[in-house]
Amino acid sequence: MEHLKNFSTSLAWSSLLDSPFNSFWCTSVKAVVLAAGLGTRMRPLTFTKPKFLLPVAGKPALDHVLLLLKNAGIREIALVVGFGKEQIIERYGDGSQMELHLTYLEQKELRGTADALSLAEEFVGGEHALVVNGDTLFDQESLDIFLKRYGEVKDNGDFGGLMAVIEVDQPEQFGIVTVRDGKVVKLVEKPRRIRSRTANAGVYIFHPAIFDAIRRTKPSKRGEYELTDSMNILIKSGRSIYTSPLSLWADIGRPWDLLVANEYFLQKLKGEIHGKIEPGVTLEGEVYVGEGTQIRSGSYIQGPTYIGKNCDIGPNCYIRPATSIGDNVRIGNGVEIKNSIIMDHTHVAHLSYVGDSVIGSHCNLGAGTTIANLRLDERPIKMEVGGKIVSSGRRKLGTIIADNVKTGINCTINVGVKIGPNSAVGPGTYVYEDIPPNTFVYMKPKIYRRKWGGD
Repeated sequence: MEHLKNFSTSLAWSSLLDSPFNSFWCTSVKAVVLAAGLGTRMRPLTFTKPKFLLPVAGKPALDHVLLLLKNAGIREIALVVGFGKEQIIERYGDGSQMELHLTYLEQKELRGTADALSLAEEFVGGEHALVVNGDTLFDQESLDIFLKRYGEVKDNGDFGGLMAVIEVDQPEQFGIVTVRDGKVVKLVEKPRRIRSRTANAGVYIFHPAIFDAIRRTKPSKRGEYELTDSMNILIKSGRSIYTSPLSLWADIGRPWDLLVANEYFLQKLKGEIHGKIEPGVTLEGEVYVGEGTQIRSGSYIQGPTYIGKNCDIGPNCYIRPATSIGDNVRIGNGVEIKNSIIMDHTHVAHLSYVGDSVIGSHCNLGAGTTIANLRLDERPIKMEVGGKIVSSGRRKLGTIIADNVKTGINCTINVGVKIGPNSAVGPGTYVYEDIPPNTFVYMKPKIYRRKWGGD
């Protein structure tokens, strides 16, 4: 994840309704959110849920996107869904609970971002529309600048679109943009030769001419219809795609990106106590405690930390900053958790340590489970992502555990390890490599016997 420095938003997006640019955003303006991808780089978390529903600071990533659009005055939103569509539809329904009107467009075959956007042509209805990748998070300041830039260029005769851009440190992992005089010259998806560090941030306002460009788009080498190719066609046809820089951008593409986003979204969390706090509990900084949650005596919790509803925390546990705990979670006696995400219905039993990790839903970590988060040589931790071993760039990174995983007592999990859903780790086992889904891993120590006592 790139460029989360100087983050200045709150857990709930600040209202934009008083923005000087809000005259553009009204109930007639529509948005399209692309939320159909498999999220293969986020596995094993995405074996059981779409990446758009993975939690960031106590709510799914897609919640943040929808709330930002809502606060900008947009009510009509099309969600292009695919993998995990049932879970997305179940969560958001018709959108009325968020004061939105949602339309679902299913991409039955995942044939690329251009193909996904093509499904929204009738929904857009020949007007300019905001298009956002569902796993892209950005801030109010960036949106204000983006809308101001739109107001400056939307009436130009060559207007084909506006694209948000961001400078990145690892351009080979993104769609890279060549920009001249505030306009896109060329887009290259994940280039081998690095000639620019300006990345496509996945936030656009398109002229309806984009749909004609999509119809002229041919499959890429990956066999997908790429939106970047469609934009190149649009440029070659004589239309311009203008650019607007973002001051903050989060692309949730790899498992550790969740930890980075979670940490920064919690920075402006306002502490609220809706549950029960027993005598002898210490709360330091901004700590949010949900309804029905009980914090037991002797627990020490440092903010910013989010704890959801109906949790049972402690006694005598230590929860360190930048931790997000879901609903119906049990954290046992003497447990330490640091800079981690613990999803709903998970139990971390007594005397366990969880650091810099993501733990899925319905997991049970047996007593004494220890998750390592630092190499002995303190070098950046590597992890297998998309079939390749890559550096996370993080000095501290624990484990990524998917849903429905159980660990036995006193097991140890090494840095950078991933455990697939519905798997189990036997008591006393040392896990030093990834565990695939539906797998039971255990160690069977040899026991030596000899006579004791007597002559």
